[in-house]
Amino acid sequence: MTTKELTQQAIAEYKTSESDTGSSAVQIAILTKRINHLTEHMRTNKKDYASRRGLLRMVSKRRGLLDYVRRHDPQGYIDLIGRLGIRK
Repeated sequence: MTTKELTQQAIAEYKTSESDTGSSAVQIAILTKRINHLTEHMRTNKKDYASRRGLLRMVSKRRGLLDYVRRHDPQGYIDLIGRLGIRK
């Protein structure tokens, strides 16, 4: 699946209104899908340091967005991480 298809799928699943493409929840969902996709790539290409750097950057950005959602909407944060399956 390409990045564009992953993005469209994430937007469709996590949008809050018809024209929502950039809310925090949608951004986190897009990053999560990209992180999962890139993690699979890294399992087979262990020495791909450029992709590793990009992966770490995405994880950091997602962490910042999750912190923002947790501060502004604690219940939404719990629901979001449950739907995405990012925490234990």
